Amino acid sequence: MRITNKIIQNNNLNNINTNKIYQDKLSTQMSTQKKINRPSDDPVVAIRALRLRSSVSEVTQYYSKNIPDAESWLSVTEDALKNLTEVITSMIEQCTKGSNGDLKTTDREIILEQLQALADEVYTTGDADYAGRYVFTGYRTDTALRFDKAETRNYTITEQLDNSAIELMTKVNTGDLLSWTGNNFGSTEMDGLDESAITSVDVYRIRLAYSDCYEGYTPSISFKQQRTDGAGNGVVDADGNPVYDTVTWPSADGSVQIQTMHSYQDPYTAVSQDPDAIIYVPETGELLLGSNRYETLMAVRDNVITATDESEIRITYQKEEWIAGNLRPEHYFACEADGIAYNQSYLTGNAERQDIEYDVGFNQTIRVNSTADECFDPGIGRTVDDLITAMQNVLDIESVKAAIETKLENASGADAERLQTQLDAAEKAYTLAKDKCQKMFESGITTFQGYLDAANLSVTNCGTRSSKLELIKNRMQNQKTTFETLKSENEDVDITEVAIQLSSAELTYEAALMATGKVIQTSLLNFI
Repeated sequence: MRITNKIIQNNNLNNINTNKIYQDKLSTQMSTQKKINRPSDDPVVAIRALRLRSSVSEVTQYYSKNIPDAESWLSVTEDALKNLTEVITSMIEQCTKGSNGDLKTTDREIILEQLQALADEVYTTGDADYAGRYVFTGYRTDTALRFDKAETRNYTITEQLDNSAIELMTKVNTGDLLSWTGNNFGSTEMDGLDESAITSVDVYRIRLAYSDCYEGYTPSISFKQQRTDGAGNGVVDADGNPVYDTVTWPSADGSVQIQTMHSYQDPYTAVSQDPDAIIYVPETGELLLGSNRYETLMAVRDNVITATDESEIRITYQKEEWIAGNLRPEHYFACEADGIAYNQSYLTGNAERQDIEYDVGFNQTIRVNSTADECFDPGIGRTVDDLITAMQNVLDIESVKAAIETKLENASGADAERLQTQLDAAEKAYTLAKDKCQKMFESGITTFQGYLDAANLSVTNCGTRSSKLELIKNRMQNQKTTFETLKSENEDVDITEVAIQLSSAELTYEAALMATGKVIQTSLLNFI
């Protein structure tokens, strides 16, 4: 084959162009610092780059956004729970002081003031929020734990209890002792006020989560009881499992009724005299049980053979008037208001907790919230209310007793005899009320210790989640570094190496131009 000058020229131009393309590639790598500029440059590198970029993006989302957000939520929750434990601990301290039988009036007033302040603080803590979202209200992060202002809204509430909610309480009946002013003492109007008018009764009660309930609605009590045959034997099914029926009071046949009475009508004495009575006191939020009804409910037990919980006692009632600071029932109970049903799954036995979880790793989540029913028990406020009422009752009787003693110092004759009789009645009332108050404060220590244990458990759980999150954060940090390194190794060029290659390409290009220039200058005429 004859090689002509034209062939030499074309080959030189093609080689120069190839060299120029290579030089352009190196120049592009220098400017972009990337190995490829388009997928077609190197499909393998491009595919690996897409996968690594996706991994880096995910890890960055977890490490830079989700995990810090979860840390902040847990931090706010933990701070609130620690504040709750401090408040309950202070309540235990006040109960310890109140259980002292030698308290003076000023001591009781200080304890009363402290308890009222603590009662206001305990649920205020429950309204803690993070970035405008309430942290203790489950999925309802836009709804506060408490009512922020007075409101009229009728709620039908169903509390799910067991017979441990039934307690024995002492009620001191002071007659007309506290209804008279200092000017009345010693007058004939109070001739009926003597020691016999002061009584004390022990009654069984179920204390509802709220006081000042709606009196126009009769509550109902439902529980399960094993079916019996005509001989009083328990009925079982074909598999030998007990058969249970749901019993509801008041009963449809009228054999069991629930009577509504107000506290000024002395429902405590009434229920103590009727073993079959059930009395509803709406203003105090109490269901008082006669001895027979008490024994029936105390016999309610769970049967471990069955899958359902037969120990549950359901109480349904209504509350209409709410004041600022009242807990919202939708955060605690199955209830209904204005046609909206809340937490109905609680009644089916398939209740799902309202856990808020964050994605903090590949296929890994962590719960960041604690719900109000785990730590902010409605019973905390109700127990404080009972203690305040008992302590205030002692202070009121002390005031009456002091007023009678003052009048007795200057009295004589029949007036002195009447005042002495009334003083004896006040002394008896004071002794009974003081004894009741002391016992309530003693039991309050145990009660609040139970609430404190629940709060400490929530703090522990929150701390455990924080520790777990810290481990995940460290792992995500390592993964982020690893993926970024792999991504850089896959995509980024070695600048030094590319710079050397580019210089070599430029030198080669210049040499090729020089050689081609000399070749092109030679033609056939040079040989003629």
